[in-house]
Amino acid sequence: MATTVSAGTGTGTDLKRGSMATLILTMLRDGPLHGYQLAREIERRSEGYFDCKEGTLYPALHKLEREGFLQSEWRQAGEQRRRKYYVLTPAGARYLDAAVAEWRTFATRLLAMIET
Repeated sequence: MATTVSAGTGTGTDLKRGSMATLILTMLRDGPLHGYQLAREIERRSEGYFDCKEGTLYPALHKLEREGFLQSEWRQAGEQRRRKYYVLTPAGARYLDAAVAEWRTFATRLLAMIET
């Protein structure tokens, strides 16, 4: 009997949730972004695969800031609007390098197992 994985099992969701820190830090490697820009850029670069909702994005940003992997700063955007921009720290860049290496190893080993 064949086993199927439905969208309701959370398999894809779990993988995506586990990659949020890496996605955020990757986007910030190119320069500071505010939250809305960050969400749209993640969605754009992933061709919609990663749907970046506020309820996921902002808790992840706050956690990364507490851990010292990014900093935030308020900047003027227009005459009366201010936006909170996020900036990758040196510690965040080191963490990102390690995370990318781990993701590459994980993907390589997983694909090797699947394809055998």
